[in-house]
Amino acid sequence: MKLYNSYTNQLEDFTPIDGNKVKMYVCGPTVYDYAHLGHARCYITWDVLYRYLKFRGYDVTYCRNVTDVDDKILKKAETEGKTPEEVSQYWYKQFDKSMKALNVSKPDIEPFATKTIGEMISIIKDLISKGFAYEADGDVYFRVKKFPKYGYLSKQPIDKLESGARIEIGEHKEDPLDFALWKKDEKFGYNSPWGVGRPGWHIECSAMSRKYLGKTIDIHAGGADLVFPHHENEIAQSECANGCKFVNYWLHNGFVTINKEKMSKSLGNFLTIDDLLKKFDANTIRFFILTNHYRMPVEFSDEALESARSGVKRLLNAKRTPVDESFNIETSPAYKQFIEAMDEDLNTSRALAVLFDLANRANKDEKGAFTLLFKLASVLGFSFDKQELSQETIKNALANVSTKLNEKFDSMEDLIAYRKKAREEKNWSVADTIRLSLDECGIVLKDSKEGTTWESK
Repeated sequence: MKLYNSYTNQLEDFTPIDGNKVKMYVCGPTVYDYAHLGHARCYITWDVLYRYLKFRGYDVTYCRNVTDVDDKILKKAETEGKTPEEVSQYWYKQFDKSMKALNVSKPDIEPFATKTIGEMISIIKDLISKGFAYEADGDVYFRVKKFPKYGYLSKQPIDKLESGARIEIGEHKEDPLDFALWKKDEKFGYNSPWGVGRPGWHIECSAMSRKYLGKTIDIHAGGADLVFPHHENEIAQSECANGCKFVNYWLHNGFVTINKEKMSKSLGNFLTIDDLLKKFDANTIRFFILTNHYRMPVEFSDEALESARSGVKRLLNAKRTPVDESFNIETSPAYKQFIEAMDEDLNTSRALAVLFDLANRANKDEKGAFTLLFKLASVLGFSFDKQELSQETIKNALANVSTKLNEKFDSMEDLIAYRKKAREEKNWSVADTIRLSLDECGIVLKDSKEGTTWESK
């Protein structure tokens, strides 16, 4: 298996530190607002890596943190008259709900920054004692120039970084490049050897990674926007504190763009996952993301999502047979093609092509084709369960029937009642029009003794 290491800018054979055990860390959310499509791309991408590593027989420990102490959280707390904990807990629950809706696996370990303050203080003390950090009026800063490899991950030489660095008002740095490990904060802070304050963002991940995975880990992943300064700073402080290599493989996913601009809250051009799920189901969003290689930018548009919806239908509408657990999928050429694609730095677009071929073969009743399709699609995180109908789909279906019958229907319940009356009056033309119109919109009606239900096709 080969992975593209952002640290070396090379495709490298993946060899875990300890046999088949893999220690994997992904930078998690800062919980102060709704998760957006950019978050979906990040966490779906690394969910696929997690699933695939386990599928290949690795014993994976996946840690994804939650940043619940941060300037944005404190600002929101002040604005809304709440405590930082109330804000972070509320938005963490919304994030967790969004991840479940996207069928993103729960990580094995999900630490909160506020529960790891002691470990952060311990690392900072070590850095001060070794001369890599210094206290200044209640703040603690890292001496960037004491770490010769600083800038290697982001490929930015020190002199280039220096040209854009400056000291803000109120900061007491020795050098403009130095970054905060601890910030004085008497209002929302925690007790420390340097007075009441709170951790800098970068030290949080170093502490949580070391506590739960150890000093050197196999994989550290996240969005490309975290390369600098976050991941660069993590490397510097971790390697100086621990005296050893921090990460063997750095992996970064590309941005989601709208009109060629990165999607982000700060630019105000983001789509929340919740809003997106009103129009497109989780399989469609996942397909859209996996059609593109994870390292490349992906341009969002309704057209791209509609195309993804069609692709998902081709896979999930394949002729189904019972999954045969006795069928040895590893002897199949399709299995080998899937593995070859995924082993080449998670080439999910090639893997999807294998799934399409399997769907075609399942439709031709080829033995084992659906079993293979089901198992390999599951590795990519697709669900073959009937998807919940989106509000948008139901709304469009009701409008379609209303137009054809020249009647107004406000809900599916109203429509079902109208159809029931038509059937009782033997008005089969109206009943069939309703059924066929709903079918056009992806909704199937099922009649039974208990009544009529509906579900997605």
